[in-house]
Amino acid sequence: MNTHSPQAPHGALEAPSDWLRRLANTAIAAVHPDTLLPERLPAPPRGRTVVVGAGKAAAAMAAALERSWQAHQPEAPLEGLVVTRYGHGPQGPDSECRRIEVLEASHPMPDDLSEQAARRMLEAVADLGEDDLVIALISGGGSALMTLPAPGVSLAEKQAINKALLRSGAPIGEINTVRRHLSAIKGGRLAAAAHPARVLTWLISDVPGDEASLIASGPTLPDASTPDEALAILERRGIEVSAAVRRQLEANHEAPRPDDPGYARDESEILARARDALTAGRAAAEADAVEVRLLGDDLEGEARELGREHARLALEAQVGLERPLLILSGGETSVTVRGDGRGGRNVEYLLGLFGTLRGAPGIYAVAVDTDGIDGSEDNAGAQCATEDWGRAQAAGLDPDDYLSRNDAYTFFEALDDLIVTGPTRTNVNDFRAILVLPRTP
Repeated sequence: MNTHSPQAPHGALEAPSDWLRRLANTAIAAVHPDTLLPERLPAPPRGRTVVVGAGKAAAAMAAALERSWQAHQPEAPLEGLVVTRYGHGPQGPDSECRRIEVLEASHPMPDDLSEQAARRMLEAVADLGEDDLVIALISGGGSALMTLPAPGVSLAEKQAINKALLRSGAPIGEINTVRRHLSAIKGGRLAAAAHPARVLTWLISDVPGDEASLIASGPTLPDASTPDEALAILERRGIEVSAAVRRQLEANHEAPRPDDPGYARDESEILARARDALTAGRAAAEADAVEVRLLGDDLEGEARELGREHARLALEAQVGLERPLLILSGGETSVTVRGDGRGGRNVEYLLGLFGTLRGAPGIYAVAVDTDGIDGSEDNAGAQCATEDWGRAQAAGLDPDDYLSRNDAYTFFEALDDLIVTGPTRTNVNDFRAILVLPRTP
């Protein structure tokens, strides 16, 4: 490897795929609740402290809060419950909760336990007074995990609308706008049920742009959207709804508003976001003398098209390159379902990139969902290397054919390029990294 600049990092040149995997692990570790909550305790109120929460990070957030509470103010009362995705609950004795109950429910499609969890949270905050405190632990995935349909709307109807929105390729902002206005708990309604207690909301953001009221559809934070906007989204996406759903949205019912005086004592803070994961990845890369180009932490759009765009960007950047370059991006893309294959947005993004690169020498990539689950499969994402193009050709694997069926999972599974981490118990959306090495003479 003497043809490369002496200042270039050994790891990135000798084992690029391994280096990218380590980089992704570093980024995810930086946004885990264990590193975020220990010193963030409010003073105990004169009354009760009730914890509620929902999301893929909810169990880890609850465990971190409880450990810190026990260490710093063990005599103060603490109670409550949170709900997380199946398989994302306590993992080992250090992550178990003794005061906060951890429930599990379905994601991305809500189930009966999602509805039960929502009802129990409303019950948990009922009849609280001004001397009580509610701590809400909110992270991505909470919309599906804490589902309570608005009056006149059935859970089956909400499930069908959610599925149709996901298949349509709608961005998460649109999906959550519809969810809020068909819900009896989202859009600030959980906090409204807790008032006059003070509500403190801690969030881990999976929303491009990090608008706090949009994370998990904002159960404790009202937003400025309207039912008319939700109906317009459904009509634009061509999603048919029942008469009951249409009546609910057309009624333009009174929803909590951000300027409602009932929220005056409430506070919220985003503890981690995509930017933090990318910052950690950038620092690790620069410590290895790799140049870093950050494209943004809020990229959206069709996954495969963004992958193709980033492939072209990497090819252009390689021209005249003198030392390794890392191209980083985050956000949440979408997938318009055209076939019956397997795979989430990260593998679809990577397959679009892979098919455009066509084995270009010296370009490697990784794309993972920081929660450890890409869509509804068992993988976090996948990786690809220069040499994989030849292996794919030899095996008769055509990227365009697999993309036409939305079958990127099967494609990368055949190459043994899937990344399987299991649940990470955090969630700041996607982490994408492309390593571009200088061309050798």
